[in-house]
Amino acid sequence: MGPTEEDILAEYSRARSDLDAWLNSATAEDLSRRSSGTRWTNEELLFHMVFGYMVVRALLPLVHIISRLPAPVGKAFAALLNAGTRPFDVVNYWGSRGAALVYNRRRMARKLEKTISGITHRLERENAMSLSRAMPFPDRWDPFFKPSMTLNDVYAYPTQHFDFHARQLSLSRPPR
Repeated sequence: MGPTEEDILAEYSRARSDLDAWLNSATAEDLSRRSSGTRWTNEELLFHMVFGYMVVRALLPLVHIISRLPAPVGKAFAALLNAGTRPFDVVNYWGSRGAALVYNRRRMARKLEKTISGITHRLERENAMSLSRAMPFPDRWDPFFKPSMTLNDVYAYPTQHFDFHARQLSLSRPPR
């Protein structure tokens, strides 16, 4: 079945706390240092982690729509997106680098707060039937995208993405 609404919201809260701890304890030098295993700096990677939540906010209406269409339409859509994986990877990399200039250490915590607030508001209006709606996903775009994902999976996704990339930061772990 997947995580409950309470589980998802608790993880959102923890991610906000972790981001705040990293931003409050990291120096400018720490944030400009290369992350571990990516080509991003720590600051760029932190933004990319926030971006996962921003993506979900955009995906929610899409899941509501595509899950209502005939299955072949959703499969064709996911196949089309999978075919564009290489350009997606380029845009994903450079987009996070560029966006980190705007949503930098001074702005990204507020952006995460506003984004999670919007996602939370939507989640609280869902019901068991809507959370079970599923659509095909471009599973080559992200290691946490499965060939088919329910709306509940999509709500849980950004924290999985956040935690995966948190292990790539070359910053001290935030205290828990």
